[in-house]
Formats: sequence, C-alpha cells, structure tokens
Amino acid sequence: MPLRSEPGRWSTIAKTLHWIMALLIIGNGVFALWMDDLKPSMQKINLFALHKSIGLTVLALFLLRLAWRLFDRRPAEDPAPRWQHVAATIVHGLLYVLIVAIPLSGWLFNSARGFPLQFFKLFNLPALTAKDPDVAAVLVEVHEYLFWFLVAVLVAHAGGALKHHFIDRDDTLRRMLPFGRARRHLTPSPGDKP
Repeated sequence: MPLRSEPGRWSTIAKTLHWIMALLIIGNGVFALWMDDLKPSMQKINLFALHKSIGLTVLALFLLRLAWRLFDRRPAEDPAPRWQHVAATIVHGLLYVLIVAIPLSGWLFNSARGFPLQFFKLFNLPALTAKDPDVAAVLVEVHEYLFWFLVAVLVAHAGGALKHHFIDRDDTLRRMLPFGRARRHLTPSPGDKP
C-alpha cells in the first residue's frame, strides 16, 4: 500500500485516519446516547470523562488528517455530473466543520459547567470559558444539535459512497476501503503480462 495517494487510490495513511476517525465518531455518538439514559453515579461521571477524551482524540486526529491532506496529493475524481462534485464538496466541508465544532462545543460546555477536563486522566486541559450555568445550558443544546446534524451529513456521505459503488459502479468507495483497489487496476489490459 502506498504511503502517499496515487491517481487511483488514497494512501494508507489517509485511509487509516479516515476509518479510525469514522469509528471513533460513530462509536462516541452511540456511546453518548447510551450514557444519557444512565442514572447519576460515579460510573456515569467516569463514562462521560471517557466520552470527552474520545472527542478530544477525534479533534487531534482531525488536525493530523488536515496536516496530512496539505502534504498528500488527492486521487483523481471519477467522472460525474458537476452537481455531484458540488454536493460532495459541500458534504465534505460540512463534515470537516462539524468534526471540529462538536468537540469544541463539548469543551466549551464542560468549561461553562466548571468541570475539569482531563485527557484519559493523563493531563488537564484549560477551560475555554468561565463558569456560567446559563451559557452551559445553551452549549449543551448546541452540542446535541450539532451531533444530529452530523448524523444527517454522515447519512448523505455514506449514501453518496454507496450510490457511487452500486449504481454508478465507479471506484469512489473502493479506493477509500482499507484494502480496496480501483477496478481498472484489477482487470489487466491486453498488453499486460500474466
């Protein structure tokens, strides 16, 4: 697998960051929904601390992914109508904004509640705002609405990838799958040696 992206597929690093972040985001969202139904307890406090640490990990991985995207070249896009390219650009832009906004809104909410924020109990992070219960009440709602907006955007993102794969039958999804290869590389041309 190539270290840097090629015209027909994403690099190993790009794929790894994409799928680790996807699993962490989806897993942390499901985890948060499950935790909301728990009765107040020390266990719930510890689980929320874990949720916050995972959110901070997503934020850190996003910054790493963004730095890698500035260094790595982007594979050529499969031919598609202009509206699909525009829609994909909008969806990716929204994903990037939400991947930053959700952890930051959680961090702000945590700060406004006056809670300490630790990263996996290794070190504390600074508060982003002063303690203010009224601001915290707004921020918890913002955090939750951003999450549901992310769910909608992820459905659009996954739906677009599945459309490309099953209807358009192009390589858009295959080149981002962990072991995916473009179809055109799987079929030898007449001049290739066996």
